[in-house]
Amino acid sequence: MNRNIGQTIVICTSLIIGMGLLSLYSATYQNSRVSDRVFYDQMLGAGVGLFVMLLLGRVDHRKFYDAAYVLYGISVIFLILVIFAGRHALGAQRWFEIAGISFQPSELMKLTLILALSRYFTDHKASLSFRSSATPQLVLESFIIPLMLTMFPALLIFKQPDLGTAILVFGIFYIMIFVSGLNYKALGGFTFLCLAALPFAWHILKPYQRDRLLVFMNPNIDPLGAGYTIIQSKIAIGSGQLFGKGWLSGTQNQLNFLPERHTDFIFSVVGEEWGLVGTLFVLSCYFVVISCGLKIAEQVKDDFAHLMTMGIVGILSLQVVINIGMVMGLFPVVGITLPLVSYGRTSFFVFIIMLGFLFNLSSKRSAF
Repeated sequence: MNRNIGQTIVICTSLIIGMGLLSLYSATYQNSRVSDRVFYDQMLGAGVGLFVMLLLGRVDHRKFYDAAYVLYGISVIFLILVIFAGRHALGAQRWFEIAGISFQPSELMKLTLILALSRYFTDHKASLSFRSSATPQLVLESFIIPLMLTMFPALLIFKQPDLGTAILVFGIFYIMIFVSGLNYKALGGFTFLCLAALPFAWHILKPYQRDRLLVFMNPNIDPLGAGYTIIQSKIAIGSGQLFGKGWLSGTQNQLNFLPERHTDFIFSVVGEEWGLVGTLFVLSCYFVVISCGLKIAEQVKDDFAHLMTMGIVGILSLQVVINIGMVMGLFPVVGITLPLVSYGRTSFFVFIIMLGFLFNLSSKRSAF
């Protein structure tokens, strides 16, 4: 059965990537702002990525445990360096450019934070194997260190600025805390403090971030400015109806009404050209991959592998839900890509490595 799970993960991952390539080609076909080179970059990355995913199936998964803190430290160093030496584009400083290839350290942090928290909670399993019987001091000690491991990179990412990825980093923290066995009261208390601080967070947001929150409530208050993209996105998805307008035939897409359709808003292209049927196909593939991950997490006996698997399943689910909710106007626009579908080298390979870890566990009987 484990081999079948691995095959299913590979097949569904390939289908998601395939739909992404079709949509990306369409998004760049008559795009006056973006070169069609991004499609060929993604296609090359897809071939290399699937090879890497299969290669990871042969690696001992405990090597991820051994390298967890080192990789986390490297990611933090990159986040610090990008503030001073990164490439500035689209109002943010998030990328390094090496030999013409862009690299985004904040995407790597998603993976390495999951690794670091998985190792921490594995090493402290004895003190965390409780739900209600622990002393307040033990709860605090077990909670503070993971929070610090999360807060520092989250603040560096927010500084770039990249609110969306900073939110996802905190999402990873919540997921890992929840599945680690830590007392729910500690997590509930921290959640209450975060919610109480939300009104004060308004004052530290950038003006464009405030505009995005305002147009989320009412896109029509600035239909040609901050609300333009989300209005065009909803028109594109709605106009696709049941079967879509056909590949390369989406009017919002091909007539350049929809900005950023090769990255954050690529799901709008899927909806317009492939309709409800196409969007449900993509969602079904994600659902199957996530279900396979949950089966692996349920069966695996290794604590680190269990936590790592739940972290991967959690961040994949969270990012898919936020991106699709964003392009449909259900969530504010926060600049989050659709995994394996949107263009982005670093994001693509980070998720390939994550799914490669799941494939690895599905093929290793020693982990079960």
